[in-house]
Amino acid sequence: QVQLVESGGGSVRPGESLRLSCTSSEGSLYYYSVGWFRQAPGKEREAISCSAQSNNQDYYSDSVKDRFFISRSRAKNTVYLEMNNLQPDDTALYYCATAFVDCRGPGIAPHNVASRGRGVQVTVSS
Repeated sequence: QVQLVESGGGSVRPGESLRLSCTSSEGSLYYYSVGWFRQAPGKEREAISCSAQSNNQDYYSDSVKDRFFISRSRAKNTVYLEMNNLQPDDTALYYCATAFVDCRGPGIAPHNVASRGRGVQVTVSS
């Protein structure tokens, strides 16, 4: 199993952008589907985007579609989540996870999660 580390979080104002990174120092992410999730205090975990390993298809939840974009760099062994036009409702702990199987929509079925990172905080406020 790969060890995942997220980075790129922070505090921004509404309308601004951030790019999160999910990287592993052990094992290639190329062979995994990689999903991004978030969880805000008092709310359920939300699957927001997933990059499928088998067909390079990308999936997004309705809440982030057309604002967030997932991409991969094989050379850097990193999966990115570009987040644009951030809003206060996007405030949450964001983390990435991997699976050997395809995405289930914008997420990964819990029983298929191979590894997950500890997460990085994103705060959007004026």
